[in-house]
Amino acid sequence: MSVICGLPILECVYCLGCARWVWKKCLYTAGRESENWGLATASEFEVVPHLCRIVLAVYEDDLRNPIWAPPGGYGINPDWVILRKNYEETEGRVSPYMIYLDQDNADIVVAIRGLNLAKESDYAVLLDNKLGQTKFDGGYVHNGLLKAAEWFLAAECEILRELVERHPNYTLTFAGHSLGAGVMTLLAMLVVQNRQKMGNIERKRIRCFAIAPARCVSLNLAVRYADIINSVVLQDDFLPRTTTALEVLYKSLFCLPCLLCLMCLKDTCTLEEKMLKDPRRLYAPGRLYHIIVRRPFRVGKIPPAVRTAVPVDGRFEHLVLSCNMTSDHTIVWIERESQRALDLMLEKDRTMEIPARQMMERRESLAREHSEEYRAALQRAIALDVPLALSPPSYGTFNEIEEGEDSSRLRWDVSYASSKRRRDSWDDFRERLFDTDESGRMVLKKS
Repeated sequence: MSVICGLPILECVYCLGCARWVWKKCLYTAGRESENWGLATASEFEVVPHLCRIVLAVYEDDLRNPIWAPPGGYGINPDWVILRKNYEETEGRVSPYMIYLDQDNADIVVAIRGLNLAKESDYAVLLDNKLGQTKFDGGYVHNGLLKAAEWFLAAECEILRELVERHPNYTLTFAGHSLGAGVMTLLAMLVVQNRQKMGNIERKRIRCFAIAPARCVSLNLAVRYADIINSVVLQDDFLPRTTTALEVLYKSLFCLPCLLCLMCLKDTCTLEEKMLKDPRRLYAPGRLYHIIVRRPFRVGKIPPAVRTAVPVDGRFEHLVLSCNMTSDHTIVWIERESQRALDLMLEKDRTMEIPARQMMERRESLAREHSEEYRAALQRAIALDVPLALSPPSYGTFNEIEEGEDSSRLRWDVSYASSKRRRDSWDDFRERLFDTDESGRMVLKKS
């Protein structure tokens, strides 16, 4: 009887807790996450709108007679399209994609579309993942997206290698949206690990732009590959912030109270320190570009601003409850707002009338700043005791494995670094508490 009488009290406490969580979520704004990040420059961001349009072009059946072209068109030459594949040709293993030789910008672009809500095969790829299911390069990755990337590399490796060898001065760029962003992220990581299959392409020639990506790599990989992978997120986009397992999320869409209950319990009961130390937890990859177009509790939009950083903690950890959380995920709006942001950056540069020489020096300085910021992120990951986070080497993001070697050396380096940190901390502890007497024995300090 006493148990039955206590149930209403428990229900009231639970309802009050959920109401407090919802209230905090309604007050939480996306701009708070990146308020301390630096502003992006036109030189580093100018490629983003162009890549968004190339990804949009993958949706077209006929590039010579486009139906969904944005204002100004896609900005591509149909004669430079090397290869296109649809769902039938990929057998549903990966979304439709295109390989484009951008001769104007000396770039080999691999572009892939986002999730098709009408295709079961896309859902199968997205939902094929369990926490801690798949390891890769000393971390954890999304299982379904890795399988799709492996299929792509096996299918198109020869074409990409031929293009890379034929154009030694071109960069190799991977670009994708939503589901495709996760596939391109893992494909770029696979290419970095198998550069000998790509004509020994230099690491600095490889880059990836993941537009509105799913959380697909563990924190140590997200930071270590920040020199080649860039994530672009429009203000309140829900997908890079969705920490709940995607399978649970899609099942819960049919029961909104169940979804809110699950997220409330996770946000309330999980400490940030515990999240950072969970090696299986997945994050948005690489360097982050956050496009801000609205202010909280304001009607209308503001001139867009783009903030960028390589954060370790505070990496899009909280879902933003707003009416724009789904529309900010669409590639059309991302292309539009990124172009607006770029136009403002270019206008500001023209107003300042920066000489060409100073522009060149500014770009070199920006590259150094990005390198320093990246190294600082790795050091912070070590300071926060993020699992498998290592100090940066003199070049690149990791102690690269030589050709012909496997990941055993990588695992040994990780375990050695971890054991060394533990040994150093024990030595410090011993020196603080003990002295050594004449016979060589340790005695407790009197002080």
